[in-house]
Amino acid sequence: MPLLSIATLLPLLAGLALMLLPVRPARIVHGVSIAATGATLLLTLAIRDRGIAPEGFAQLEEAAWIPVIGAAWRLGVDGLSLPLVLLTGLLFFLSAIYSARIGDRPATYVVLMLMLESASLGTFMALDGLLFYVFFEVSLVGMYFMIAGWGHEDRQRAALMFFLYTLLGSLPLLLAIIGLHLASGTFDMRAWIGTPPLGGTAAMLALVAMLFTFAVKTPVFPFHTWLPAAHVQAPTAGSVILAGVMLKFGTYGLVRLPFQMLPDAFAAAAPVVLAFGAFSALYGAFAALAQSDLKKMIAYTSVNHMGYVVIGVAVAALAAEPRIRTIALDGATLQMVSHGLVTGALFFLVGMLQDRAHSRAMGDFGGLLGRVPWLGWAFILSAFASLGLPGLAHFPAEFQIFLATFNARPWGAVALLGIVVTAALYLRAIAIVFLGPERGRGRGMPDLDRRERLVIGVLLVLIVLVGVMPGIVLDVIHRTMSGLAG
Repeated sequence: MPLLSIATLLPLLAGLALMLLPVRPARIVHGVSIAATGATLLLTLAIRDRGIAPEGFAQLEEAAWIPVIGAAWRLGVDGLSLPLVLLTGLLFFLSAIYSARIGDRPATYVVLMLMLESASLGTFMALDGLLFYVFFEVSLVGMYFMIAGWGHEDRQRAALMFFLYTLLGSLPLLLAIIGLHLASGTFDMRAWIGTPPLGGTAAMLALVAMLFTFAVKTPVFPFHTWLPAAHVQAPTAGSVILAGVMLKFGTYGLVRLPFQMLPDAFAAAAPVVLAFGAFSALYGAFAALAQSDLKKMIAYTSVNHMGYVVIGVAVAALAAEPRIRTIALDGATLQMVSHGLVTGALFFLVGMLQDRAHSRAMGDFGGLLGRVPWLGWAFILSAFASLGLPGLAHFPAEFQIFLATFNARPWGAVALLGIVVTAALYLRAIAIVFLGPERGRGRGMPDLDRRERLVIGVLLVLIVLVGVMPGIVLDVIHRTMSGLAG
């Protein structure tokens, strides 16, 4: 059974079926959304059970698409993509449950979400360069309309900024993919990885194009300016998907394409990539510290945490020892997963707070822990995870990244200061919003209902499990990364 293709296409087909219904009451629409994303999550778990190969890709599926140019429907998974496929299935399922309250044009909203899930899964599993680019670009459409149609007060401007930045940022990637095709005669990414087709000046030009695209998508300073506005104005589920899934397109692409397909050029440019990653980590932390809007604060912490991922990938290209390279890649990939869990939980919680108080400003709240203990303790645990507290999801990832950095390029560990600043900003937010005397909009606020507790509870359990037993994810990651590092 072609599980990869079924998982990729099922949400899209469910959305198309929903469009054909003559009558689409909200209850039926959201029922279809939860059923489709739930079935997709089960399929991703079945893909995990089939496992991956010790080297290369597993569960390969291939069908003719445009034979004359060598493009095909090619899908596969390895230790880099499989954890992100599982993360995608989980976050879309939880987002569908949370979004069941939406009554404004629910059918259109659900169709966009399902289309976005198919595009996201396809991006992580595509092994054809042209197919990868198609999925990579289609995801922009779904997120653009989600922000523009169901976002907050300045949603039209934020959606346009998001679309233009990421669309224009993707065009250099298309040129690089065309260059790889012209040099190899195929769009098969396995061939590009097995025998890199570009060298010399051509490889460096393709590298610059790819780095620009993935710097915008990750995002890395100074290409990050679209991110805070998009996160702040997006609906809650949109923020969760954007942070938890779509930002990983940039760092996943960084490993899959330039690291694997242009290894010599990437190694030459790695010190510059490391510098950008370190600066982004520091900039994101200090920018988050300056925010009074909770959602914007969490958005800037994404710049910080994704900067750590970039550091890990750059260090893997710079390190001389395979062991250090493996540690760096393991940590970078685990950080992608942990960021999706932790930041997804934080955006859900801020969305729940905004639904109740119609505000995201920290100064509008005080003493909420006594009024809404479920929401308060869930936020505190998620915040402690985000600041890298041992025993929670970010710690094993960041520890590996910085362990490798100290061994390969000690100066890159200056980004450790970002962890201190992140701790300060979250402790400040907790003190203002949840501790102290009750004031402002917290009076009369209801605590989390059963549906919200389910959504947040699943993420919190996984945050603790990954922190205490990182091997449940690292065992899969390491099987592939040890081969890449060698």
